[in-house]
Amino acid sequence: MTSATPLMRPPSPGRRPGLGRPGQPARPLARFREAVDDASRKSPARFAILIFTTLILLFTAIFMLPISSTSGTVTPLADSLFTAVSVICVTGLATVDMATHWSLFGHVVIFVGVQIGAIGVLTVASILGLVVSRRLGLRSRLMAASDGNPLRAHAGPVPEGQAVRLGEVGGLLTTVAVSALAIELVIGILLIPRMLIDGIPFGDAVLDSFYYAAMAFTNTGFTPNASGLAPFQGDFFFLGLLMVAVFLGSIGFPVIYAITRNPLHPRRWSLHVKLTLVTTGILLVAGMVLYIVLEFDNPRTFGAKDAGTTVFESLFLSTMARSGGFSTIDISHLHDSSLLVTDMLMFIGGGSASTAGGLKVTTLAVLFLAAFAEARGKRSIEAFGRRIPSDVLRLAVSVALWGATIVAVATIVVLQITKAELSHVLFEVISAFATCGLSTGLTSELPDSAKYVLVVTMWMGRVGTVTLAVALANSQRRQLFTRPEERPIVG
Repeated sequence: MTSATPLMRPPSPGRRPGLGRPGQPARPLARFREAVDDASRKSPARFAILIFTTLILLFTAIFMLPISSTSGTVTPLADSLFTAVSVICVTGLATVDMATHWSLFGHVVIFVGVQIGAIGVLTVASILGLVVSRRLGLRSRLMAASDGNPLRAHAGPVPEGQAVRLGEVGGLLTTVAVSALAIELVIGILLIPRMLIDGIPFGDAVLDSFYYAAMAFTNTGFTPNASGLAPFQGDFFFLGLLMVAVFLGSIGFPVIYAITRNPLHPRRWSLHVKLTLVTTGILLVAGMVLYIVLEFDNPRTFGAKDAGTTVFESLFLSTMARSGGFSTIDISHLHDSSLLVTDMLMFIGGGSASTAGGLKVTTLAVLFLAAFAEARGKRSIEAFGRRIPSDVLRLAVSVALWGATIVAVATIVVLQITKAELSHVLFEVISAFATCGLSTGLTSELPDSAKYVLVVTMWMGRVGTVTLAVALANSQRRQLFTRPEERPIVG
């Protein structure tokens, strides 16, 4: 004799799990989850931007608390907001002395903030959505995949060969957490002996080491001491560790994920991984050579140093100009030609879905590949035996144009407000947009109105021009017709 198995009754029409029975009010937590679910369903990009902006406002309020400053007084709104945006956007620019203005509590807030900001706006929203809903659903996977590949933000089919596929998002989020923790832990441990050699007390040495490790991996560039890197100038071991951390943070979590899965089989790496690594290597070497050539006769930078130190510090500056934010020299002492080179390196930035900012190296690679293909008369864009779809080129052009427009408008406005030198204003604006953090010293002297301009520039640079454009778009409309073709004259 067998026992009957009870049948599961389907939920009543119009009833959603967790919202209570018909006629009964839903529980507050269930209503909150439903609101989050609806917001993420209507527009994942807008939801992510909302989360990102909310974090900035929250950190602004915390920085305004008297406990956050060493003086025990309220930090002005302009400085608190600027610091919050710089921290959450992992920029590294500052309007106050970061080492002396903030208390221990303030530095803890900064440390936590850069960890959150380094994850990325879409990934942050996905993780928060996971915490709220207690599961990683399709919409959360789409949002996290968008941070690894902006093409996911668009409706319609996604081209082949993506850096991160939807099925791999869970692994990517694990990689983000594990890689960030592991890299910062290893770099911090290696820095401790160097701190102790300088006679720094053990407790301060531990705190400073992990602070430097976090600021390097997140590509923020804040220092725990007022003198910055001056005590470690010429210390190849210390500066080398910072470069390694900055490089690992700037290549992007999808690249780290791909390499950890197939460390000994480069042929299995995706096109995105190969383009990121090759373009990054070319930019690092090109920047180093240009700094050597342009600054060898400048006694205030590299002119008074020996050949080995000049080569190393030129490589260090080339690495930091890509978004690291650390510097062993006074940036304002660079020749205008070197400032322009730094502008270009900052504007390009690091890898997609990384702690670095800028247009991203793959954007530059696609644009150059398209130019080479056009020059050679080829109809398709190809690299490493793969064909790059035309919609990727359109996206790269859009990102470059929107980025250039944001930088141009912000530069004009700041110039009008401050009447400062164009080279310095352009440098600060690009550093803000690319979330780099290098500065000529102008940022700390800006009036409040100019600070707010840089705040918006940092926010737009970190949120991403693609995400912002998708969030502002009302809808994706299908066009059921094709207009007659006509070719305008170009060039």
